[in-house]
Amino acid sequence: MKDLFFIPVLGISTWMIVSIIVIVVLIGALVALSLYGRKLQKQQEDSQRELENAAQSVSMLVIDKKKMKLNESGLPQIVLDQTPKYMRGRKIPIVKAKVGPRIMPLICDEKIFELIPVKKEVKAMVSGIYIMSVKGLHTNLEQHQKKLTFRQKMRNKVDALRSGETSPEKEKSGKKKKS
Repeated sequence: MKDLFFIPVLGISTWMIVSIIVIVVLIGALVALSLYGRKLQKQQEDSQRELENAAQSVSMLVIDKKKMKLNESGLPQIVLDQTPKYMRGRKIPIVKAKVGPRIMPLICDEKIFELIPVKKEVKAMVSGIYIMSVKGLHTNLEQHQKKLTFRQKMRNKVDALRSGETSPEKEKSGKKKKS
């Protein structure tokens, strides 16, 4: 009776049939995911195009900027109702700015959040309540350099030694090797 279950089909063993089925299912899943990814990418490109078409240049005074949850941000209720439930718990970059006579909370793009200076006037491209880009009104905006980790410092020293240069600390202290 047990031998009936494990009878090879067309001379192919059972484990080989199972592995072929698994491979076919994985290939089908990969094709489905790539089609779904293309669809999502097309939707994102369309929404980005719409944002760019609706964008306008605004001069604003940045009062405060923080990463906070949507329900704590002070955004209008209609915005909270339209966001998906899984996004409501995430922290997003919020900028409180004075645009004209009104103080408004605005959602900022992650890429430019660090560039926005606090308590300074900037010129921004805004689409609705979304800040897309920022330029300094009176000064240039500079991105602050992030603090180097210990590993990055060591890698820089090793790279400097390999290239035959002196390390940055030795240059600062004035101790150079005489050749």
